[in-house]
Amino acid sequence: PSAQTVLPIRSHAEAAKRALPAVVHIYTSQQVKASRHPLLSDPMFRHFFGDRFPEDAQRRSGLGSGVIVSADGYVLTNYHVVEGADEIEIAGNDERKYKARIIGTDPESDLAVLRIQSDQALPVINFGNSEKLQVGDIVLAIGNPFGVGQTVTSGIVSALGRSHLGINTFENFIQTDAAINPGNSGGALIDSAGNLIGINTAIYSQSGGSMGIGFAIPVSLAKGVMEQIIRNGSVVRGWVGIEVQELTADLAASFNTQDTHGALVSGVMRNSPADKAGIKPGD
Repeated sequence: PSAQTVLPIRSHAEAAKRALPAVVHIYTSQQVKASRHPLLSDPMFRHFFGDRFPEDAQRRSGLGSGVIVSADGYVLTNYHVVEGADEIEIAGNDERKYKARIIGTDPESDLAVLRIQSDQALPVINFGNSEKLQVGDIVLAIGNPFGVGQTVTSGIVSALGRSHLGINTFENFIQTDAAINPGNSGGALIDSAGNLIGINTAIYSQSGGSMGIGFAIPVSLAKGVMEQIIRNGSVVRGWVGIEVQELTADLAASFNTQDTHGALVSGVMRNSPADKAGIKPGD
């Protein structure tokens, strides 16, 4: 018989191995008001049935993922993962558990920074360069989908610069077909070398599960927000006060120019810095 042909096995195991220890599970709980049946206020009803019904307040739990970004315990995640939480527990890849506190949040970009304390060295993710990403690059998504435990899925960068999705105020998403599901939010999107290039944030789904369209916040944006939160506790942004639109070929032709670089000012807010500087619609 002829000798068997052995082909090299292409694997992303090394990339996953580098990043997995720094991706954590986040469990939150929140005190919420329970809906109260009107009969519970009736003295006669309570006389017969006593206190066998739940009180007005109850606890609601949630889960998500996060990424350890520094050896002193800072964790980056999505704002919507920890929104309203009054208790946050983080479980590491080694199953150690930590109480976490919120350092600061930025709802506009849907990012938050937490902190944990550990008497042992914490694994830290390496930051990549999301500015160098290209459509077709291989990416891995790491998180805790549906609470089943740490999971790695693979795919490619499907598109870059996705915006106008109505998810965040500031949108510049990486789109990927790597499976992202509920519980993945706040987890890592990494490149084929194991470097962090995005924070998994949202999916497009009509079923509640992955349909091959997921969105991640580029690490270039997330890192700037994170550094401001760590330094100041919040994010401060400058503003110009203009609305802009893409300078398409048709618009360029109407302005008698061949250049489609840049943007067209479509509106100026009254008394804004742009208005005071003399910028006009059509510039």
